[in-house]
Amino acid sequence: MTATATLDIDRPDAAVAAVITAPTKIDYRTEPSRYHHWSLEFDGEVATLSMNVDENAGLKPGYKLKLNSYDLGVDIELHDAINRIRFEHPEVRTVVMTSSRDRIFCSGANIFMLGVSSHGWKVNFCKFTNETRNGLEDSSKYSGLKFLAAVNGACAGGGYELALACDEILLIDDRSSSVSLPEVPLLGVLPGTGGLTRVTDKRHVRHDLADIFCTTTEGVRGQKAKDWRLVDDIAKPAVFAQKVRERAEALAAKSDRPANGSGVMLTRVERKDEANALRYANVTVEIDRAKRNATFTLKAPTTQQPDTIEGIEAAGVNWWPLAMARELDDAILSMRTNELDIGIWILKTEGDAAAVLASDATLMKHKDHWLVRETMGLIRRTFSRIDVSSRSLFALIESGSCFVGSFLELALACDRTYMLALPDDAGIAPTITVSDVNFGMFPMATGQSRLARRFYEEVPAVEAVRAKAGTALDADAALALGLVTSAPDDIDWTDEVRMALEERAAMSPDALTGMEANLRFNGTENMVTRVFGRLTAWQNWIFQRPNAVGEKGALKLYGKGEKTQFDFNRV
Repeated sequence: MTATATLDIDRPDAAVAAVITAPTKIDYRTEPSRYHHWSLEFDGEVATLSMNVDENAGLKPGYKLKLNSYDLGVDIELHDAINRIRFEHPEVRTVVMTSSRDRIFCSGANIFMLGVSSHGWKVNFCKFTNETRNGLEDSSKYSGLKFLAAVNGACAGGGYELALACDEILLIDDRSSSVSLPEVPLLGVLPGTGGLTRVTDKRHVRHDLADIFCTTTEGVRGQKAKDWRLVDDIAKPAVFAQKVRERAEALAAKSDRPANGSGVMLTRVERKDEANALRYANVTVEIDRAKRNATFTLKAPTTQQPDTIEGIEAAGVNWWPLAMARELDDAILSMRTNELDIGIWILKTEGDAAAVLASDATLMKHKDHWLVRETMGLIRRTFSRIDVSSRSLFALIESGSCFVGSFLELALACDRTYMLALPDDAGIAPTITVSDVNFGMFPMATGQSRLARRFYEEVPAVEAVRAKAGTALDADAALALGLVTSAPDDIDWTDEVRMALEERAAMSPDALTGMEANLRFNGTENMVTRVFGRLTAWQNWIFQRPNAVGEKGALKLYGKGEKTQFDFNRV
């Protein structure tokens, strides 16, 4: 993609904005040989992931990534690197996140990139960076992979938010390095990647101190940063490296990842791109642009799957649960970023239900093995992407479907589920099957199972479903248990589904996004849901306000030497 005008990349103007917001397909697939911004080193149980952003390698033209600032491309590499540590290096127990730059850890999201990006781009960017950082905490909680932020220089905004997602933060005490969240006073926006929430919920910074911290630009350094709980410890430059190693080893001692596990190489996810489709081995996405919807079809295993650890390790990246999850993850990310007008996702499944249940049984049987555990983690995080995607979600259960066990989670994630009733033709009538995996194996971001969320954790309803676990339920039985929304027969099926989809497509996308997010997360609230809900909702609103992105808004004028003009109305 080339610009049609001479562009000053340090001072983006309208011409640059036109370039940056122009449609460009983003590919989330990468590998270490293609990294521009990160390097990985391995030393036994400790891996070091060093940030050294190439300022001239932004994902799109129009800005420079100065001072270890990042854009979506930097975070795509980070996401890939963490996945490679998870799967390719089971011996690693602690990941040290640091910088290879002198006196700069990370200055956060690139402000010029934000200033000239469309609203939708900013929202998707923040969502992905949130998911990546939540993924660090997910791995620490579920698979024993620990993270240490070795903050060896100035650490601001999104850089500090990256550090906050780690288990511990060690700050170099060199009289200049500090941590800060300067978005409110500097840019007129909020820390967009969980900073406000983690400062309070995770680090328990006193709220008045947090207020000072979040409304100053110079940051907090040294002993004061430790006293305020903004970091866990500090160390003088002469002993910083030694202290980093000590803390990394102490964190590693809390992990049970194997010292002698055989890693699985994450080969490139193969995908065939068509004008109106994405096709993988186990996932297909077909786009109907006229109706503004996309149909995701997930396929059950078509070959015999291993049920022993030896067989799973031999299958490696081609093991069906791992391969399917990687493809679905890529499909979700690609559709969220590249197909903004496709507002409805229709989820379908096809294939042998028994094969899906057998795969689930293998996961349950070997859930403590590191590779199985990491695969379950990938599935869990991928399903969670569906929950927080700003799309209307409809599941269609038809003849040939296999919404059982882990695949049933897809239907339970949807806003509505329609199941075809064929009471007079049991041979082709679709059924669903609840299994043990539906009671907490793949929890939502709230920590709840989707069944518990569905029934507000009301014991009689949940236990009624549990009593039918393992039973193939037809449409009438599923409807009676509250597992589906509607069960039309074959006479009404086409019209009822069509009308539901057409009505949805005609509604305001803005209102639907707000409604769906509120209805999907209807009970338990925790740090992650507050990041995705309360914080993100406010940020999305602020991102559109003139005080941030107007002609004289703070985000637009940053670095131009002009004074921001605020509308001081507080309503």
